[in-house]
Amino acid sequence: MTTLDAPFPATLTAVDRPRGPVPAAGDAATRRTLTIGPHTIDTPVVLAPMAGITNMAFRLLCREFGALHSEDDGGLYVGEMVTTRALVEGHRESWRLVTMGERETPRSVQLYGVDPATVRRAVEMIRERDLADHIDLNFGCPVPKVTRRGGGGVLPWKTELFTRIVRGAVEAAGPEVPVTVKTRIGIDDDHQTFRDAGLIAQEVGAAAIALHGRTVVQHYSGEARWEAITELKELVTEIPVLGNGDIWCAEDAIEMMDRTGCDGVVVGRGCQGRPWLFADLAAGFAGRPDRVRPSMGDIAAILRRHAELLIEFFEDEGRALRDLRKHVAWYFKGYPVGGEMRHRLATMESLEDLDAKLAELDLDSPYPGAAVEGPRGRAGTPKRAVVPEGWMSSRDLSDDHAARLHEAELDTSGG
Repeated sequence: MTTLDAPFPATLTAVDRPRGPVPAAGDAATRRTLTIGPHTIDTPVVLAPMAGITNMAFRLLCREFGALHSEDDGGLYVGEMVTTRALVEGHRESWRLVTMGERETPRSVQLYGVDPATVRRAVEMIRERDLADHIDLNFGCPVPKVTRRGGGGVLPWKTELFTRIVRGAVEAAGPEVPVTVKTRIGIDDDHQTFRDAGLIAQEVGAAAIALHGRTVVQHYSGEARWEAITELKELVTEIPVLGNGDIWCAEDAIEMMDRTGCDGVVVGRGCQGRPWLFADLAAGFAGRPDRVRPSMGDIAAILRRHAELLIEFFEDEGRALRDLRKHVAWYFKGYPVGGEMRHRLATMESLEDLDAKLAELDLDSPYPGAAVEGPRGRAGTPKRAVVPEGWMSSRDLSDDHAARLHEAELDTSGG
């Protein structure tokens, strides 16, 4: 039986399997846990929503790896961000994105909104349809087309507006569905918002707050400032504080928690093309040394499994394979796959086409080591703050800014 013929995940020759039973979630000596509202996860890890990447197919793939070392699939897997306005207006695709699969529990969705009434109504509708067990609010997007209208990572600068949005969501969700908040350090170093955001979230009943250790102007450049996570953890003492930024391996996640004292980690770009990171994270937080070191054949099997899950999700083979193309470069980063073959894989048209191209690879090629590891995704460079004129002159929302704020509600996810 070849690598491509065997059932997933038995194909993964380089996965260190759990030895003995998974440590019990309550055994603090061997495993760290995360509690958000009524939900306790036996691995303190959250998958960050990434637009066009963390759809149901990718989430399920990450879960399959997390489950190798965890009874709770290795973390909390949040759906792609959806705007509250799109839900309230009945956009079919947005409602599809907040509809979780049968294998997804707890059902976790992320919402982005700028109007308190619209956010509240969207949460009410999700509750009425019983679609979520956890709701996350995104206040971390650094994209200029969002921030220039006052949305995303610059919205918490307006403290009253931020307070009304979070309080309304918490009230609409009720005690059974915890609401959490994700934000950044601030707009820039002179306009920091994370302290106020953390205290407000705690005061109005949010179940946790996650902090990306960068400002909006940093985007994803430079190093995440974990010291801000430490400061927030020392300030916010009644709800969990989660850390986000520069987690590329299990050791990074463990180090972040040890250094900052945070209650859990949020993983984004580090899992692009590396869904097995959730197996490593679950093992690491269970006190195990087991790590996945995939060979080329393993990568081929993982990519094939990803394709199968995408077909199941889209119910359209062509659309699924086109969606998979964006993942090819991430999957083969560091592996000996030439530019021509990468291009051919990135133009796959069908499952049969994918199988034929994968069969041409050197499936016995071993794990490349350091070439595969480290940062992923585009870091870019710091950028100037793109905000509405006069936005940073006051923490209060002016009538003029309020009138145009709805223009910031775009389907752009990030944080």
